[in-house]
Amino acid sequence: MLPLAHPAGNPDGLWDYAWPFESFPQPGQLVRAPFGRREVTGFVCGEGTGDVPEDKIRPITSPLDTPPLPDAHRRFLLRAAQYTLQPAGAFLKMSLPPDSALRANARTKKESPPIQDVSHLPPLAKLSPSQSDAAMALTTSVAEQTFSVTVLDGVTGSGKTEVYFAAIREALSRGLQALVLLPEIALATQWHARFAERFGFVPATWHSSVSERERRLTWKGVATGSLKLVVGARSALFLPFQNLGVIVVDEEHEPSYKQEEGIIYHARDLAVLRAHAGEIPIVLASATPSLETVANIRSGRYRALHLPTRHGHANPPVIQAIDLKATPPPKQSWLSPPLREALAQTFTQSQQAMLFLNRRGYAPLMLCRACGHRLACPDCDSTLVYHAARKHESLHCHHCGYHAPPPTLCPECGAEDQFTLCGPGVERVAEEAASLFPQARMALMTSDHAADPATLADMVRRMEKGELDLLIGTQMMAKGHHFPRLTLVGVVDADLGLQGGDLRASERIFQMLFQVAGRAGREDLPGKVLLQTHTPEHPVMQALVEQNRDRFMDLELAFRKHSGMPPYTRLASLLVTSLSEEEAHRTAMLLAKKAPQITDFQVLGPSPAPIRILRKRHRYRLLIKAEKTLPLSKILRDWLTSVTIPSSVRLKVDIDPYNFL
Repeated sequence: MLPLAHPAGNPDGLWDYAWPFESFPQPGQLVRAPFGRREVTGFVCGEGTGDVPEDKIRPITSPLDTPPLPDAHRRFLLRAAQYTLQPAGAFLKMSLPPDSALRANARTKKESPPIQDVSHLPPLAKLSPSQSDAAMALTTSVAEQTFSVTVLDGVTGSGKTEVYFAAIREALSRGLQALVLLPEIALATQWHARFAERFGFVPATWHSSVSERERRLTWKGVATGSLKLVVGARSALFLPFQNLGVIVVDEEHEPSYKQEEGIIYHARDLAVLRAHAGEIPIVLASATPSLETVANIRSGRYRALHLPTRHGHANPPVIQAIDLKATPPPKQSWLSPPLREALAQTFTQSQQAMLFLNRRGYAPLMLCRACGHRLACPDCDSTLVYHAARKHESLHCHHCGYHAPPPTLCPECGAEDQFTLCGPGVERVAEEAASLFPQARMALMTSDHAADPATLADMVRRMEKGELDLLIGTQMMAKGHHFPRLTLVGVVDADLGLQGGDLRASERIFQMLFQVAGRAGREDLPGKVLLQTHTPEHPVMQALVEQNRDRFMDLELAFRKHSGMPPYTRLASLLVTSLSEEEAHRTAMLLAKKAPQITDFQVLGPSPAPIRILRKRHRYRLLIKAEKTLPLSKILRDWLTSVTIPSSVRLKVDIDPYNFL
């Protein structure tokens, strides 16, 4: 049995139990069983090993009245745990129905799961020749029902969604289920409306904001097969589909597919693993595929289908760089004269604009003019961000959630009213835009101002209906939104994030700016994108202006290959944290001392993490670089099980890390 608990000393997480019931156990059946002094949930994996003495085997307490987990899903859970070095029971926990369903009280037993009627599927919308060719290739893959990975690579606005609708329709017409992963809840509303318009029914939704009752019914509908299509965030991957026929990962390049807290995994990579476990096709869609995906295409592991032009009469936007050294904004302003002029012209023509700055709050730093002291989080090694657009002005740590009102006295020198705000956040840009264009109807799209799906959906609706003239926000705006009258995109600080030692900085900034640029001119009205930058000569800026994505990818891949970095090698991160700096350092040194001595396996560190303290815990990191031919997960598992980690120390293992903070 695989139990929900984290079984120390048992890398596979499998334990032998006796079956004391007359009925024969079904593989995948959910059960309750004793585990130490507790009783936990698990599922039946198969016959025992016979290695455990009979008098040591404890009996299962009771089977649960739920559908058994399908074979493919069980294989997926075990492989995911082995690949990521995360507890198998933790992945099982994400696959279980809500607690209310496990309690199986009378009320929930009477609930019937929803049924999606797919008996009368309408034809797809009219497709262009390139769309038709791609759709035909995808439907053939679904019909064959063998494992394959297809990358749907199309420019922004090329109609990728309509193409993979064909794959979904093919699966539904064959009585199979389909799963679509989206990087943000924000995209679900537009996606649902678009699908319902085409197919006449609304897909089931799965993400953290779904109600307990809806989660319970969706889980049961998926497990019994009555629900055919689910659209959700990364956690939807762990639903126990009875008869899954295709998986679609939209915007596959998005960093938000990486789960950084708790159970560490990348939903795109595990989606490929799930497709392999079920021997079904998977579609990865993006206008800016990740370099890992590009490398897999070039090596022949993945197939690519290209959509080179925008759908209909829309043309790509014109992208220009504004050299801030030549045309700087006025003092204590952030919008340059060319961008101001473009905004004014856009509003005069009754069209919409977007201002993008990937920095929340009003100002990223509050500084004492008397002594230079920076206000910092008491629990983290990070500065506090000043927020003004709330009920009360406040300082926030975006790493741990700490917040407090701004002080009047400097805690370092005692000076009174000597604080100054440094740099812009989106709230400060919005303040400037409001003073320049007081008649413009504007809204802020950030996680602070659109924290729940309903607020975000209303903001998107207002943009679609033309009730807003200007949208100002962070990366939330860059992810797949379609606003017909949006013709101007201004990037306030295109250089933000390019500096520093982050391996993925150039790739991430290029993808984000390319995607946000793609919001402009998606229908008949021509689009324009202005990038404010101090480094117009930077390769990222040059590639964006030229709209030469492939040239950028070639340069970045050549750099990665020369430096021996992914996707040409594998990385893993070991993060050691403790309330005691000495203990964290000592444990990290012990891990380094016990590191395996293997050719093409290199351990870098330990060294303090870039954010040395987070939530009062001191942090040391070891970075492992290994050739792709090595069994990285197995090597790490053997290494880590040979080291005794104190109970007061936490060890976070991240296979293929995306975040190096």
